[in-house]
Amino acid sequence: MKTDDLVMLLANGGGAAERHALARRYALAIALGLATATLLLLALLGVSHSFGASLLSPMFWVKLGYVASLAVASLLAVLRLSRPGARLDWVPAATAVPVLLMWALAVAVLLAADPVQRLGLLLGATWAVCPFLIAMLSVPLLVANLWAMRGLAPTRLTLAGAAAGLLSGSCGALVYCLHCPELGAPFLGVWYLLGMLIPTAAGALLGRYTLRW
Repeated sequence: MKTDDLVMLLANGGGAAERHALARRYALAIALGLATATLLLLALLGVSHSFGASLLSPMFWVKLGYVASLAVASLLAVLRLSRPGARLDWVPAATAVPVLLMWALAVAVLLAADPVQRLGLLLGATWAVCPFLIAMLSVPLLVANLWAMRGLAPTRLTLAGAAAGLLSGSCGALVYCLHCPELGAPFLGVWYLLGMLIPTAAGALLGRYTLRW
């Protein structure tokens, strides 16, 4: 459907839009994507043996809040970018806040640590695989979210695809928390973010082609 066709459809009256249809469409996509990503994690990686102990650590909940807040912010961006003419307004700032807070915490941890320990705090034990595992778990979510967005009316395709990618990456990171033992703020601020940015970049590239209407 082209823009002129959409304008004519709206002018002629295309029927009343189903209430909350947009939210329901994404709820379905995210639920299916999360379920598939969780099954993928259980099949290939498994739940961390230290997961129960991690629940008692405040940093586990900081990690969870960091990723969840990015998921919420990117969902708000996706909902707005799925409609023509909708403005993002304060959503980009809301997306940046969790990252900046994690970076600030990471800097504080690194400054307080002994210099010889700083590289270990930054790299953790899984830096070489963490971003790619998050990206892998994000694949079913990215497919589902692009499907949901394709059935709507995005006009800024690259930006909309990037938002769908960030939503997929942050949800994939949430699932990855079941497996990942890392709790250090420097690690989370770099490698988790990189893992979420991989599907963001993929979404931006794919959105230019898959979201055309």
